[in-house]
Amino acid sequence: MIQFSKVSKSFEGTDAVENINLHIQKGSIYGLLGTNGAGKTTLLKLLAGIYVPDNGSVLVDESKVFENSYIKQRVFFIPDQPFFFSQYTLADMGKFYKKIYDNWNQERYVLLVDAFKIDEKRKLHKFSKGVQRQAAFILALSTMPEILLLDEPMDGLDPVVRKNIKSLIIEDVASREMTVLISSHNLREVEDICDYIGILHKGELLIEKELDDLKSDTHKIQVAFKENVPENLFTGFNLLHQEKRGSVLICIVKGKEEEIVGKVMQYQPVILDILPLTLEEIFIYEMEGVGYAIKNIFT
Repeated sequence: MIQFSKVSKSFEGTDAVENINLHIQKGSIYGLLGTNGAGKTTLLKLLAGIYVPDNGSVLVDESKVFENSYIKQRVFFIPDQPFFFSQYTLADMGKFYKKIYDNWNQERYVLLVDAFKIDEKRKLHKFSKGVQRQAAFILALSTMPEILLLDEPMDGLDPVVRKNIKSLIIEDVASREMTVLISSHNLREVEDICDYIGILHKGELLIEKELDDLKSDTHKIQVAFKENVPENLFTGFNLLHQEKRGSVLICIVKGKEEEIVGKVMQYQPVILDILPLTLEEIFIYEMEGVGYAIKNIFT
């Protein structure tokens, strides 16, 4: 449904994204992860039609997005800092979007305002950051978007509101096949809700996989031997990280679990455990693998 083909974008001579190929299926929730300055927000703005790519194409259903009012009718973008017109109330913003979006659902808007208990007659700039973000979600979901773009969507929201918003998003994905693209540094939130993951670094796409496949391909191995660790223990596999804790070796290894276990068992370990990995751990070790390691600041 959504396709980035060899997309590049630069600002003042600096590449924001370079030669990006990205595929997002209809009805999926796609988590866009990356280091600071990796190009996540740039990709969202290219898909929203705010930026035009320098090279390549950004397509929705094989149609270009930029200056395409038909496509933009189907897309809603909530940026890192939600935008509202100065001195506008939530009710004012609702009337504005009702004129722009043909699929505006007034009944849903009323229900959401009541559910989040926001005073729609109060000027939005007087609310806290968290309440403003709730207002942005009310407006977004009331437009009944086919594509919802979210940049750090849960920032400033309390746990109860986060849970309610995630439930609303999942409900729309299930009932209407809404497609969601989320950029976030909160990897635990992404892990809870996303089914596909793309990892960016320095404007390039490192990985694009289903979350389950990504987890099944990366393993945390805890192993110990009676004597020294064999030199060829993980030869033939992609070793992302290793550290020794006493006599126990902790390794992060990419590959098929049964093949890794089979190789290690040849050396008759006294301990061999496969430990669960979080998305946050996978991300950290993938970044370490491309040289983006956490350095010891205090020496």
